Amino acid sequence: MPELSTADLKGKRVFLRCDLNVPIKDGVIKDDGRIKASLPTIQLLLSKGASIVIAAHLGRPKDGPTAELSLSPVAKRLSELLSKEVKFPGEITGEAVTKLVGALIPGEIVLLENIRFAPAETSKDEAQRTSFAKELAAFAEFYVGDGFGAVHRKHASVFDLPKLLPHASGSLIDAEVTVLKTLTENPERPYGVILGGAKTSDKLAVIENLLAKVDVLAIGGGMVFTFLKAQGKEVGTSLVENEMLEEVKALIEKAKQLGVTLLLPTDIVVAPSFSSDAPPTLVSVDEIPRDQMGLDIGPESARSYAAQILLCKTVFWNGPMGVFEFSNFAAGTKTVAQALTQIKGMSVVGGGDSAAAVRALGFQDSQFGYISTGGGASLEYLEGKQLPGLLALGLA
Repeated sequence: MPELSTADLKGKRVFLRCDLNVPIKDGVIKDDGRIKASLPTIQLLLSKGASIVIAAHLGRPKDGPTAELSLSPVAKRLSELLSKEVKFPGEITGEAVTKLVGALIPGEIVLLENIRFAPAETSKDEAQRTSFAKELAAFAEFYVGDGFGAVHRKHASVFDLPKLLPHASGSLIDAEVTVLKTLTENPERPYGVILGGAKTSDKLAVIENLLAKVDVLAIGGGMVFTFLKAQGKEVGTSLVENEMLEEVKALIEKAKQLGVTLLLPTDIVVAPSFSSDAPPTLVSVDEIPRDQMGLDIGPESARSYAAQILLCKTVFWNGPMGVFEFSNFAAGTKTVAQALTQIKGMSVVGGGDSAAAVRALGFQDSQFGYISTGGGASLEYLEGKQLPGLLALGLA
């Protein structure tokens, strides 16, 4: 497989799979981090004299094309960031797209419409995916995979298309894999992992795979209440996965046996409902009212987590500590984020909600060692799974 840095792409059309899956509300992009993360590879291809056909997804369309999931706002923002026109045909394939792509000259860019509007992109039928991949392959002479947030999907543009063209990985995927290898193979110690988010079931495999590798494991977010209930505590109306209680008990015991410092909150910010204007109350984890739900870790817990984080040389964080979108319940996440900016070592913010949280709370990307675009892909890598998109690029 050729290295992208040495590939001769002058005058060639390159099919570039990006991850431009950004949050959009009412046509306005709320966080353009993933678009900015794609710029280095795009700029490298332009510097090599290539023309570029970009494919990306947005959300998970279920019933075909919808205006809400169109990449039109992304095309506009990408044009602004590159200071050059990004052509947007509003379709994925078809006569008009073929004509537009065929007329590209070096330095020009086309962004196809949301690739997941095509049912074959996500089909479980290999023949359907391959047929669609052949249509896409006709657009270009070289393939670059740089959409790390989709590499855990066996989708046509991620897994099947690279088999049909000479291919290479982009700089974003290379950077992500380097960071994740460090986290799983050779982290500088002490090594701390902070996991938040709603469900323990989403993170169970990650915890199980990392437990023997970490020195500190901190739990936040909605996951907390399954851990607290597993310890026999009252959790009120908080989110709980009752079917996970026995597995969580086993994890707590395993952490103890391995000598891992397992951090669980000692205080919780509760409210009567899941609402931005719900009145917050601070309580001990032993005194959560039956009619209240926990929406953030408390300040004592946040300070304790921060103190442990500051002792670490390597920290991976995935998942907010509370409902950071509501200002009354954002303090725990902000305290943890602040600590990550101060560690004397490598801090990795693991994609998705975590990346959105640090930006929403006023932090700059440059304050952290690395902000991943990965989300689910990062977690599956940390679980020890083989990721189809990396396999297709010869990176797994």
